[in-house]
Amino acid sequence: MKKFYLKSWLPSTIALVYIAFLTLFALDVFIPGKTYWYYLQALFIHLIPQFILLVILSVAWRCQKIGGIFFITAFAAFMIFFEGRTYFWSQALLFSPLLLIGFLFLLKDQKGGKDGSKSLN
Repeated sequence: MKKFYLKSWLPSTIALVYIAFLTLFALDVFIPGKTYWYYLQALFIHLIPQFILLVILSVAWRCQKIGGIFFITAFAAFMIFFEGRTYFWSQALLFSPLLLIGFLFLLKDQKGGKDGSKSLN
């Protein structure tokens, strides 16, 4: 029977929950009186950052080190891209989970093994 390793699933779970949370912000496109085509375009535009994060997460599932570096890079890119649009502390609070996820993936890669555990062989 395989053991459930919390350290191995924690970064991926946090990333999926975080991406789902960011997806909620895309729901502001629904304004009464607009066409279906408008909704489709606006929703796609609002979900581009989530698509990018899903691609990074799929990379991180294959190679934790590269995925961790990409998540940390995504944090820096989002902080730079959204600079001046809101207060710095609100940006830091919104995007800091990316930094946490990146470091957790890097920590998971250092521990060895695909599941985050060290091999006994």
